[in-house]
Amino acid sequence: MEEWVGGIWHRFITRKASTDFFDARVEFNQVSKSIGVVFRALGGDALKRVEAASPREYLERRSFLQKISGDNQQLSLAWQDEESLRLPESLAVFPTVSLNRDLYIWLAVLAAHHQGKFHHWAIDNQELVVEVLKRYPALQGRYHRLAQAFVQTRPDISKLPPEEQAMEEAIIEAVLTPGSVHEFPVVNFAPRAVYLWLYPSATLDDVLMPEYPDDVEQQETVSGAKKSETSRKKAERVDSPESRSGMMIFRLETMFSWSEFAKMDRGTDDSEDDDDDNQRVVEDLDKITLSQQQNQKSARIKIDMDLPSASEDDIPMGEGLKLPEWDYKKQHLVDDRVLLQPMLPKDAIAKPLPQRLRKISKTIQAQFEQLRSVRYWLKAQPQGEELDMASWLDFHVESQIAPTQEKGLFQSFRGNNRDLSCLLLADLSMSTDAYLDDNTRVIDVVQDSLLLFGEALHSVGDNFAMYGFSSVKRSNVRFSMLKNFNEKYSDDVRGRIQSIRPGFYTRMGAAIRQATKIMVEQKSSQKLMLILTDGKPNDIDHYEGRFGIEDTHQAIAEANRLGIKPFCITIDQEAEEYLPYIFGSSSYTVILKPSQLPIKLPQLYHQLTNQ
Repeated sequence: MEEWVGGIWHRFITRKASTDFFDARVEFNQVSKSIGVVFRALGGDALKRVEAASPREYLERRSFLQKISGDNQQLSLAWQDEESLRLPESLAVFPTVSLNRDLYIWLAVLAAHHQGKFHHWAIDNQELVVEVLKRYPALQGRYHRLAQAFVQTRPDISKLPPEEQAMEEAIIEAVLTPGSVHEFPVVNFAPRAVYLWLYPSATLDDVLMPEYPDDVEQQETVSGAKKSETSRKKAERVDSPESRSGMMIFRLETMFSWSEFAKMDRGTDDSEDDDDDNQRVVEDLDKITLSQQQNQKSARIKIDMDLPSASEDDIPMGEGLKLPEWDYKKQHLVDDRVLLQPMLPKDAIAKPLPQRLRKISKTIQAQFEQLRSVRYWLKAQPQGEELDMASWLDFHVESQIAPTQEKGLFQSFRGNNRDLSCLLLADLSMSTDAYLDDNTRVIDVVQDSLLLFGEALHSVGDNFAMYGFSSVKRSNVRFSMLKNFNEKYSDDVRGRIQSIRPGFYTRMGAAIRQATKIMVEQKSSQKLMLILTDGKPNDIDHYEGRFGIEDTHQAIAEANRLGIKPFCITIDQEAEEYLPYIFGSSSYTVILKPSQLPIKLPQLYHQLTNQ
């Protein structure tokens, strides 16, 4: 009964104290895609995530009802940092849905043109608004509607102290006439939130973040933790206590003796439940406080996947190849940064095409018949297999009128060979060990795709090669050799494909650079590189995150400059967040049903080479 009454009271007092227009509320997830398109189309960083901002502390003067209800202690405001643009979780500051939607779009436009940090929040925002309206005059009408609605929602300032009245008047003038206010009074409370402006970043200061050299990078992940689907938390750093020990007080008689053994059932693993509990706790926290301890042993311990022993590993071919890698922070290629090791799959023996794929293979080969060399008659030739009747008739008529020199009177049957080379590069990272259903893993689907792809291209006579790749840091990029260009497609190749296994991580840039070097040696006029993957570029060193995406983007740009056409096929459902930047908007496709990949891959090749 108490909980029921308390719930009713909470809803009543919260709604009474709030200044929001509940009926006009617009949630972030309703407009997130539109915001992302606007932000990137107007010059925003293509790699920045666009996500909801968690509420942050905002010390403004609150009314009596707001103090009772606890409202307005924290607000979800618009801000951005190097990694993402964070916009309010919802907007109900204006009385109509259209105005709140327009406000989301306006904030995305501002964020696309704001670079660096704020020096003076109010003055810098005015300059930013002036710049945007000057560059896009068509936005002036939308901005003025928002500004007028903003003024109408501001509270009565007659009861505020003189300094806060002056601050409120300055803000209203700055919003109505951007760039007109250059001085703002100092007040004890922050002004009521100005949702038309961006706010400073709420992330940790860069100075407080520790730096690690390349060989001792630290992975900041929590095992098994689930990603929050709503927003990120504000964090702060604090100094760790100087003391190394403390006082523990307990009664000795409370300790167990050897005879008081307590049997406990540990038959089940509770780690998953613990992770769920931890995630719920994180969601309930307003702020996460971190302490940096220099003598923490976990900072010096790094758990990594063990490489297989030499007797169980694939067969290395040579001492490896040194390749460059793009450092996006310094904006240049670092020579000899990566060691790529060509390898042959272990225990690969000649095998025929599996029986379960033969029927599908024949169907695909039938579809590829039209890609075979097209034969046609070449007219008006000096010699050939048959007489060209049209040319002979023209010659006969002209010779009756006047002496005419004999021209080509024959036609010849010729063939038009496809001048094309294709290289298929398959991601063999550890994520391919995941199960799609009770019986099928991703690696099984990749194997079937490579086999059917090879059968299709072999039947049509196109020149092709196939490789796989995975990595463990920059010193061990594994490049599996499945079929070279000058190698006949045979049971030996089929056997190698059927012996591939899930590897490690996805250092995609190095694999693409090696594939580019191989394709440059081909003499064909058309060169197609297909990249088959199930996730974004990553590795356990600095390659995680933006570094890997930027390096892969640069490797693709290098391939394009050399006349190679890269195209990515992925089963990653989140690929649209990063693939348009890496490959371009028209050079990738997402396979929604991974089980359809073996059939879709040859069909995509058919479309790409028959245009």
